[in-house]
Amino acid sequence: MQPFRKHTGLVVPLDRVNVDTDQMVPKQFLTWVTREGYGRVLFYDWRYLESEKPNPEFVLNLPRYRGASVLLARANFGCGSSREHAPWAVLDYGIRVIIAPSFADIFYNNCFKNGILPVTLSEQQVDDLFCRTEKQPGYQLSVDLEENTIRDAAGLEIHFTLDPHRREVLLKGLDDIGVSLLHEREIAAYEARMNPTAPLAPDATLYSAPAGQTAGKN
Repeated sequence: MQPFRKHTGLVVPLDRVNVDTDQMVPKQFLTWVTREGYGRVLFYDWRYLESEKPNPEFVLNLPRYRGASVLLARANFGCGSSREHAPWAVLDYGIRVIIAPSFADIFYNNCFKNGILPVTLSEQQVDDLFCRTEKQPGYQLSVDLEENTIRDAAGLEIHFTLDPHRREVLLKGLDDIGVSLLHEREIAAYEARMNPTAPLAPDATLYSAPAGQTAGKN
């Protein structure tokens, strides 16, 4: 997974509350066996008319927001079913940052597992960003995860908070498997203790039981 440290990108405002994952990726696309290609169907029913003709009124189709990589959203973003296809589609489209007053829990967690930074700000701060985005064509934000700040070219600076563990995995580009592999030596040592006949991974250290305690017993 690509590490996230700092990202500067064009902002696209999606001015709808309770955007659910069923709208982000409709059910007919859930049978695909790859994570790639979902960007084309992100918000499919809103982006397209019949025969996949782009809907000229939907914000992602407006020329001024083409190539946007920062999504500005409203409350309860990512609600609905738990499908991980939703963050796959967001990332495949090119979105690296989502800013909203609140997120649905499962979608929020899935963002970190896929290299997307979800930033929670107050309603007032989000309202201000919507105003700035709509008034200034080409409006960009710089999101710095190392400093936990959001800035624009006009001098705006917003500080945000994030769970330290989630921040760390994004900075290092670690998904769940990557986090597990950080403890590879300890895992290998545990497996060797539980199954002494198994080959030991390189550099792994066998468990040494404390005095008076038999290895493999609690």
